[in-house]
Amino acid sequence: MKKIILVLFATAFIIGNSNAQETSAKETSTGEKYGKTLNAGLGIGYYGYFGHTTPVIHADFEFDVAKNFTLAPFITYYSYQNYYYWGNPRYPYRDYYYRQTVIPIGVKGTYYFDQLLNAGSKWDFYLAASLGFAIRKTTWENGYYGETVVQNGSSGLYLDAHIGAEYHLTQKAGLFLDLSTGFSTFGVAIHF
Repeated sequence: MKKIILVLFATAFIIGNSNAQETSAKETSTGEKYGKTLNAGLGIGYYGYFGHTTPVIHADFEFDVAKNFTLAPFITYYSYQNYYYWGNPRYPYRDYYYRQTVIPIGVKGTYYFDQLLNAGSKWDFYLAASLGFAIRKTTWENGYYGETVVQNGSSGLYLDAHIGAEYHLTQKAGLFLDLSTGFSTFGVAIHF
């Protein structure tokens, strides 16, 4: 698993360095760039377990790929508690609690609509999609001897759709709000 993560980030680094010499179309027209941006945020997760919201930590690093389009390797972390009703003749039927920790890792593709919306230089508006895989770890409470695989309908594949905006405080820093089908985050964007 560690090798996969290293390959993912190495690929993103190579893509970013190959595009580092190019100037994006937006940079030449408005002085602003989309790529070479670290986005770090905190938020609320609701992916796959509505009614059980949980804190989320998210980070990604964007690289320019094409006009108004970036790719960003990402990593996210969240953990939540839930219960499962189980019993057998030797043990009483009851709710057994478990904690599930989830770490989605992948690539987020983002398309910026600033030129289409004629947004000022202080704002960025975008749609995005994330693709990757989710590493899951489940820990059961003591006394539970039933099935230990949580059947929540999810495979290791991670998919997410986003809509968001960033407000530029300075040329190097901004604040963003990212709403998605899995979690929503508010955070800081640092432009290099």
